[in-house]
Amino acid sequence: MSWEGQMGTMVRYLIDDVDPNNYTYSDHRIETTILVAAQLSQLSVDFEQDYDVNVENCTLEPDPTNTNPEDKAFITLIVLKTACIIVGGSIRGESGNAISIKDGPSAIDLRRVTATLTALYKDLCAKYDQAVIDYKAGRSIGGQAILGPYSPGSDYVSRNNYGGPRAGGYFDY
Repeated sequence: MSWEGQMGTMVRYLIDDVDPNNYTYSDHRIETTILVAAQLSQLSVDFEQDYDVNVENCTLEPDPTNTNPEDKAFITLIVLKTACIIVGGSIRGESGNAISIKDGPSAIDLRRVTATLTALYKDLCAKYDQAVIDYKAGRSIGGQAILGPYSPGSDYVSRNNYGGPRAGGYFDY
């Protein structure tokens, strides 16, 4: 199975578009959105593998699903970003259907029609953002971001962990 199949299936499950007899989104739309997500993600994430993304020709090289080992981090991040883009577009499309009609005791209120989609969008985007943070942190030296040589925390530790209670403080000369 190529990247289109594997990543497309994952996206379809995230956006709940899994009935093959009644897809909401065409395979081509899913594939091009995956490529758009890959292009956008490469601007903010430094992946270990360089990928050539061509949205016009609908190509992604090398195939992240056909490498040894499979590039699971790239696949996961791009699938989450793709789902976020698609659901965000659905919200914009459905927001035009937000109407309220009252006729005597009867009422139809579709103003909250996008509430479920908005919750899904926020959840998917939050998961993508957290996955990016986890990916970036996982590729660093443990604790480096917290206690690097120039961080305020390490400065406090180095100035206050030797001698008496005030030894090494900023204002002790």
